[in-house]
Amino acid sequence: MAEPRKAGLFRYLKEAFLFRWNLLLLGGASVAAIISGHPDVALPLVAAAELTYIAGLSTMPRFQAAIDARAHAEERGASGQAPPARDAASARDRIVEVLRSLSEDRRARFLRLRARCVEMTRIANAVRGETADASGASADLRQPALDRLLWVFLKLLLSDQAIARFLEAADASKILSTVGDLTDRIKKREGVVAETDRADDRILRSLQDSLATAQLRMDNITKARGNAEFVAAELDRLENKIQAVTEMAVSHSDPDEMSSRIDAIAEGISQTEQTIRELQTITGMTAADETPSILTADIAQPTTLGEDTGARARIEQARLVAEGRAGRRPKGS
Repeated sequence: MAEPRKAGLFRYLKEAFLFRWNLLLLGGASVAAIISGHPDVALPLVAAAELTYIAGLSTMPRFQAAIDARAHAEERGASGQAPPARDAASARDRIVEVLRSLSEDRRARFLRLRARCVEMTRIANAVRGETADASGASADLRQPALDRLLWVFLKLLLSDQAIARFLEAADASKILSTVGDLTDRIKKREGVVAETDRADDRILRSLQDSLATAQLRMDNITKARGNAEFVAAELDRLENKIQAVTEMAVSHSDPDEMSSRIDAIAEGISQTEQTIRELQTITGMTAADETPSILTADIAQPTTLGEDTGARARIEQARLVAEGRAGRRPKGS
């Protein structure tokens, strides 16, 4: 697959110069140089600092990657592909569709985790606004990795629910009873059929086939229980990882280090995605599904997701009362 075309040096220099904080600082420094009384000395120093900043920022690989992504998105819009607003709506629909299929407790667990990520990201952005990463490039590169972690977490919740429903529907005790009953019937049948005739005995073959089927069902249940245990442990592990990296974003001032940590965690979930691939027949989702933008999607709407049933009932009751009052006629009319 060909690599996306680079935005080019001129675009890098332009974006570095037009960054809002750079323009603000450049303007302030220029005004200070003019009123300092020695503009002939101060202004060249300001210009030299500005050139150093632009040259340094425009050559940073992460800054270039962020600008390349922005230019690529602009080209997609110009070529007639889905505009960003439609892409965002489509991503939100995908996420909401999964959330609607989840039970209330699983849906609430995901929304709590996402809300914490959003809050920690806001705090980290406030801290970085006064310190490093003025380009914002590292934030652009961190979000896809966090989106991937949250998307995998959401699919794990769906897998956990699907396994739980399967185990509820599969009556393990009844299957075990069937295995025992078939085993006894096979022994009894073998007792009345000569050993030389057992291979041709239709009743014995039928009982043995039924036993093999029942044992296969028990094997499926045993495997499902193992998957359920793994998914539960992986949900806890991934939840702790996501919370850890979002909290580290506040205390770590080096954006490159933070991006490396998040990317390493995102790449270290291959075993989890393998489990999702194994369970795709009952969840309908695969590990290869394109990751939607979760952090920026407008999905925290309880009434849309069907989360706050009590609140909706109260709203409906208030509406009916209001309509009743509006329909009353004055006395004596």
